[in-house]
Amino acid sequence: MTQNFDPFEMWKSFYNQYSTSFDEKMKEQFPSQAMAQLLDVNLLHQKMLNETTERYLEKMNVPTRSDMAKISSLIINVDSKVDNLEELLEETNAEQQSIKNIQSQITDLSKQLESLETKLNQILTQLNSLNDEHNKKAATNIEAANVKVVTNHKGTAKNKETATNKK
Repeated sequence: MTQNFDPFEMWKSFYNQYSTSFDEKMKEQFPSQAMAQLLDVNLLHQKMLNETTERYLEKMNVPTRSDMAKISSLIINVDSKVDNLEELLEETNAEQQSIKNIQSQITDLSKQLESLETKLNQILTQLNSLNDEHNKKAATNIEAANVKVVTNHKGTAKNKETATNKK
């Protein structure tokens, strides 16, 4: 009565039976319904665990993840506002520097204009004095020319008289 015991044949027959029953069950909606119910139970359990943990942490006065997320978002908002203020401050400092540079350039220009004005006044006074001297010399020359003309005229008039007298 010894039959040959073949483990491979036993495994093969078990695999074929299990495979056919598994294929039949897969054709039905049973596995997908069971998986959906299992996922629903898992999600419900996760939700209850989260709520319980959150209530416990609130009672113990310990911040939760949501509290930490809110705080981190507030910190990020404050940080961005500080960055904006720093940029604004740098811009105003740059503008003040440029204003100071412009003011110093304006004062330099006003000093240069004052020096030019004094030089122009000196030139004008010299030109006026030269003009006065020139006018005096011209007046003197005109008087001398007038005297010459008068004397020449008197001389020609005498010459004419003597010429008429000689005739």
